[in-house]
Amino acid sequence: MNPLLDFSGLPRFQEIQPEHVAPALDALLAENRALVEVLAHLPVEPTWADFVAPLDDANERLSRAWGQVSHLNAVMNGPQLREVYNTNLPRITQYYTEIAQDERLYARFKALRASPSHAHLSAEQKRIVENELRDFRLGGAELPPEKKARFKLIRERLDQLSARFSDNVLDATNAFSHLVQDGAQLTGIPADVVEAARAAAAADGKDGWKFTLHMPSYLPVMQYADHRPLRELMYRAYVTRASEFGNAEWDNASLISEILRLRHEAAQLLGFANYAQFSLTPKMAQSPAQVVAFLEDLAARAKPFACKDLDELAAFARERLGLEALQVWDIGWASEKLRVARYAFSEQEVKQYFPEGKVLAGMFGVVERLYGLRVEAASAPTWHPDVRFFDIRSREGALVGQFYLDLYARPSKRGGAWMDDAITRKRRSDGIQTPVAYLNCNFSAPVGGRPALFTHGEVTTLFHEFGHGLHHLLTRVEQRGVAGINGVEWDAVELPSQFMENFCWEWDVVQGMSAHVDTGAPLPRVLYDKMLAAKNFHSGLQFVRQLEFALFDMHLHYDFDAREDAVEQLLARVRARVAVIIPPDYNRFPNSFTHVFAGGYAAGYYSYKWAEVLSADAYALFEEEGVLNPDIGERFWREILGMGGSRPALESFVAFRGRAPEIDALLRHSGMAVA
Repeated sequence: MNPLLDFSGLPRFQEIQPEHVAPALDALLAENRALVEVLAHLPVEPTWADFVAPLDDANERLSRAWGQVSHLNAVMNGPQLREVYNTNLPRITQYYTEIAQDERLYARFKALRASPSHAHLSAEQKRIVENELRDFRLGGAELPPEKKARFKLIRERLDQLSARFSDNVLDATNAFSHLVQDGAQLTGIPADVVEAARAAAAADGKDGWKFTLHMPSYLPVMQYADHRPLRELMYRAYVTRASEFGNAEWDNASLISEILRLRHEAAQLLGFANYAQFSLTPKMAQSPAQVVAFLEDLAARAKPFACKDLDELAAFARERLGLEALQVWDIGWASEKLRVARYAFSEQEVKQYFPEGKVLAGMFGVVERLYGLRVEAASAPTWHPDVRFFDIRSREGALVGQFYLDLYARPSKRGGAWMDDAITRKRRSDGIQTPVAYLNCNFSAPVGGRPALFTHGEVTTLFHEFGHGLHHLLTRVEQRGVAGINGVEWDAVELPSQFMENFCWEWDVVQGMSAHVDTGAPLPRVLYDKMLAAKNFHSGLQFVRQLEFALFDMHLHYDFDAREDAVEQLLARVRARVAVIIPPDYNRFPNSFTHVFAGGYAAGYYSYKWAEVLSADAYALFEEEGVLNPDIGERFWREILGMGGSRPALESFVAFRGRAPEIDALLRHSGMAVA
């Protein structure tokens, strides 16, 4: 049996081959299209049981099969799988566009809402009906035939362009390496990173040390390498990925132009003035102007702190490091030197206290104390030997959810960290379907016989992705369309993930998830106090950097005219308003901005900052009542995690917090509160 057509349990990853993809899609697409014809011609008034449920079941099967292919393409990318993925992607896009534009299905959903049976639907079911009606409008169901055809072509082309954009970034990242043969150039770089670089060179049959643009190799060089030319070389390679400075086949510049043009055209076909208006329709924000005003207000508050950060760093670099002119490739290195000088500790010192096993046990302990749940190691077929699998169980032992954990970087895996859903919770005839998630990071693998060690920043990243996972896995909703992260407004989906990050700064949590890799001793309180004192070190710089990305994204899709302007010029104008660090002219940041050009964040990158407002304000209640208070934990689970997308995110927040969100907690957590 084709493993992609087996929906009886967990994916059969060890059996899936590229040749399984096309036959599985042939079968599923044929079945689904046949079902659509049946549903479109039902002789009776549509009900949930005979219309919505069968369509959802069919689309779930297709989603699960293609989701496995898409996941493998992201974590085990190779020539054969990539070709199969890119060949079949247009078929998936075409099907979902057909569904979104099917006037017959649209009419049946409208008939269902107008029927007497609608009054008897659950709140979850009513929410799904409203979402479906909205998505039909956004999918082009109300367009005349010629515009429908054009909209469909645009959707297919945009998916192809996004996939190619991501492939180009991965290929450009993998293509670069730098071999250091003079050990004197390695001064300052942590020993484990040097050891990994030597092993990488040896794997290529070479002497010396091989450095790449993958985060476990690149970031330590930028932060610790005393050899300035090495930092500059690595920086230039990183910020020119997928640009005209490298392989022409991987240059994303033309793709960016085409993506922006097609998004704008698609939005105008639907009657929107720009793509930002289209993008915000299912989000919490009301208009692009409102988002810009929100971001600019934050910029006005944060920029003075960022300027102060940079002035202090430049003075330190000049007086203590002998750097008259601080360059962008000096920022990370000089910042680490200043951190050590000011707070008397280094991130490498802290890293020795966070071995993988202890961190995971501590993170799972937070879930146990907050929600009364146990996280236990389990077994399942995986796509790589490094991948682990876990069960989440109730106090009584009932299975609540399951997740895969893929922690380490490798050339076949796209960069960054992310959560994705494998199976979504729903009620079936035989009971509740257990939700399953993928949690992916790009940390350094174990080296030299020692366990993997995480920086505190990586620990925070892990907690962030686990927060996304808990949002998906702890849902109490029984309808797939609004269970977990489904149906949650995009600008609220980061709330649970950013909320989890806060626990990485709590002594009770940190103490329990730290153990020195050599001695087993927990993190000393004196070192923790130094970390806490340094928590908001350069938070102003980090804050305005995120605002720069968010404003650039919003303006790209709101009031940017590609016919009259260049993307780089727009970015320069945004930087002039909010940034304090201006990179060199050769910097091609947009060419690797995968969140916006190959992910779901187009005209939505502001979501990170808005969700920070929500998450900081939510966490403030824990600060008031006890950060590991199980009663507040149960309330957060009930009103936020458990509700999924079954009601508007703002209603869920108010139900938890007792009032509308306020910005004060975010400013306080960021060290930018003004007395």
